[in-house]
Amino acid sequence: MYDLNQLIMMGREENASDLHISAGMPLMMRVHGKLEQTLAQPDDHETELMLYGLLDERQKERLAEGYDIDFALETPDHNRQRVNVFRQQGKIAATIRLLNNHIPTLEELHMPQLLYKLAEEPRGLILVTGPTGSGKSTTLAAMIEHINQTRAEHIITIEDPVEYTYESKMALIHQRETGRDVIDFASALRSALREDPDIILVGEMRDYETIMAALTAAETGHLVLSTLHTTGAAQTIERVIDACPSESQNQARTQLAGVLKGVITQCLMPVPDGRGRIPGTEILLGTDAITNLIRENKSHQMSSMMQSGGASGMHTLNMDLMRLVREGYITKETAVQYTNDKRDLEQYF
Repeated sequence: MYDLNQLIMMGREENASDLHISAGMPLMMRVHGKLEQTLAQPDDHETELMLYGLLDERQKERLAEGYDIDFALETPDHNRQRVNVFRQQGKIAATIRLLNNHIPTLEELHMPQLLYKLAEEPRGLILVTGPTGSGKSTTLAAMIEHINQTRAEHIITIEDPVEYTYESKMALIHQRETGRDVIDFASALRSALREDPDIILVGEMRDYETIMAALTAAETGHLVLSTLHTTGAAQTIERVIDACPSESQNQARTQLAGVLKGVITQCLMPVPDGRGRIPGTEILLGTDAITNLIRENKSHQMSSMMQSGGASGMHTLNMDLMRLVREGYITKETAVQYTNDKRDLEQYF
């Protein structure tokens, strides 16, 4: 008989980032980005007992109505997990993201030092983007923890669910979870402005209301940090604008140009020995030249601006992939797999 804590401990021992538990299927875990089948095989009954045991009556009702259930789970060793419970082919299943208790520094994450400078901005908007599982939450946590250790600021985080928990050091930190402490991101952002914050972390800019509330918060003198599921800096700008109704897009462009401090796009790639992953990054900074391109709706020119903006710390993903290949962190094949512009990368090679 397996219990969930046992399976989670097993995942942690294997350095897994995710566990996939599904009734009627083998238990799978993702290790260094690769999906692997485990030896543990809970039967259907065990799996149902295990997963339904995590839910309260309201959550069970919502699951039966066809909703997915998201929540954070703390195991007896005080580690936190992000859990998504869902149904597939009439059976219960869950994906569990194993989070670290320890908030790593940007050095430990191999992220550019420039992110410290961005975290020290007094106001504006910073976006960390990338596909699911690319380490966005961890990068933001490292930036928030840097502020926590160096400045007496009031930080409000709005998350779904809360992933990393902070211990207030120099900063005062309030963490609000959607669905539990607050209804949704947009309403939490609006009320946050009445709670005397200096810095607001928004888990994800999902919709027009959240995007406009985040832009307004950045305009009114706060530092706002958030994430988007995009794979390039220029694409991020377009996604923010496209989320707005056509009649509001010009206003959104002007607002975004006025507040943008930086866009960090990241992906996690396997190192050659397969025993770990390293981030590749693309960095766009809100320089005068970049904000002019945003106002004029010329995001397609941003790539060449990033290539020539090395002195300020900007770089494209391909520039970073080339550096990582040159320094032996990744292979050429890996670079080709993760690039967002193969033709451009071939010219570098």
